[in-house]
Amino acid sequence: MTDRHVIARNASAADSSAAQRELARKLNLLLDVVVAEGNTPHTYKDIASALTAKGLSLSRARWAYMLSGSGPLVTEPALLTGIAEFFRIPAEYLRGSDDDIPERVDSQLAFVRELRANRVVDFAARTISDVSPETLRAITALLRDDITGDNAP
Repeated sequence: MTDRHVIARNASAADSSAAQRELARKLNLLLDVVVAEGNTPHTYKDIASALTAKGLSLSRARWAYMLSGSGPLVTEPALLTGIAEFFRIPAEYLRGSDDDIPERVDSQLAFVRELRANRVVDFAARTISDVSPETLRAITALLRDDITGDNAP
C-alpha cells in the first residue's frame, strides 16, 4: 500500500469520526431541547417504540453509540428520517451542517446552555462556602467566561 493510500484511509477515518461526533452532538442537543421546552425527557424506549411503529429497528447498543459518537457512523436515510420525525424536525438536520439547525432547536440552544450554566453556578454556590472572597470571585469569573464563551481560543 502506498503512502498516498494510507493518508487517504486515515483522512477518511478522521472524517468519519468527526461525523460520528457531530451526529452525537445533534442527537444530544435534540434530547436537551425536549427537556428545555418543559417536557419529560425522551428515553431509548420511547424512541425505539416510535421507530418500530414505522417498521424501523434501533437497538439499545446502537442508540448508545449514536449518542456517544462511537461505533460505526449511522448513515441510513430511513433511520435518520425516522429519528428526525420523532423529534419533529427536518431529516436534513441529522445529515447536514449547523446551517440546517431547525428554528425550534436553534431557539432553545441558548436556553439549554444557560440552564446548564445556572445549574453549575448554583451547585458551586452551595458547595463552595469556605473559600476566601478573592477565590470565590476568581471562580465566578471563570464560570462567567465559560458561560459567555469568552475563554474561546
